[in-house]
Amino acid sequence: MRVNYRIGMVLDGKVTGIQPYGAFVALDDKTQGLIHISECRHGFIDDIRSYLKIGQRVKVMIIDIDEYTQKISLSVRCLEKPFDFEVPTTHSSHKKYWTNRHVHEGFAPIASRIDGWVKSALEDIAEGK
Repeated sequence: MRVNYRIGMVLDGKVTGIQPYGAFVALDDKTQGLIHISECRHGFIDDIRSYLKIGQRVKVMIIDIDEYTQKISLSVRCLEKPFDFEVPTTHSSHKKYWTNRHVHEGFAPIASRIDGWVKSALEDIAEGK
């Protein structure tokens, strides 16, 4: 019986092959997916063989199924810690300034240049630029 695999499914698989870029995992007798090295765990992995071994059983999540090739992308990293979808409620009491709060020029620099900008733009339009 063929399983109807879907993105988000969590499955048990068996590592069947390892390449420098990732590990192939058998999901059933006829279906396999790939865990890219970046999906093995949070943080940097220098050598995937130090993290996964051929024959190892792993719990994986399906994170993508290519619509045309039906290749399945898997992740172990997604299962390490669940993603928190809530917006952080902590707010810093430190006020952020996007400009220097000690300079009180306001819009004066823009006001002093806007006539020249408009003139230049109208000339460009007239010349077909």
